[in-house]
Amino acid sequence: MSQSVLFVCLGNICRSPLAEAALRHECARAGLDVVIDSAGTGDWHAGQPADERAQAVAARNGVDIGHLRARQVTASDFRDFDHIIALDNDNLRDLAAIRPARATAKLSLLFDHVPGREGDDVADPYYGRDNAFDQTWAEVTEAATTIRKWLETA
Repeated sequence: MSQSVLFVCLGNICRSPLAEAALRHECARAGLDVVIDSAGTGDWHAGQPADERAQAVAARNGVDIGHLRARQVTASDFRDFDHIIALDNDNLRDLAAIRPARATAKLSLLFDHVPGREGDDVADPYYGRDNAFDQTWAEVTEAATTIRKWLETA
């Protein structure tokens, strides 16, 4: 039985689609069957593709995210996914606040899965320079490796 992971940031056009892409890539290389998706706590980008800078950094690293479309977290996500992983503490708090009473998904912070980075946020690159997306990619790929290893033993 495969496990499932939902990555969540604010608008689902930068950090969470990159985290989704990084874990998909990592799991595919390892032959691990995991259902992976991403969403945002906000709805203002729903239906839109990932930010062009996010698409560019993923493409430079051999991953196409052009097909991804932003969506907002739903109540059913808390039952449909085993793990919901927030990219920052603000979104983790928002997820905890909207979590339905009968939710089964385990909530965590992305960097809580990376030794030495527990409690850290993945900085939002949206208002930064293009190289901020390179930093985000580096951070989510580092986390993807440790999350993949964690999923293999879970």
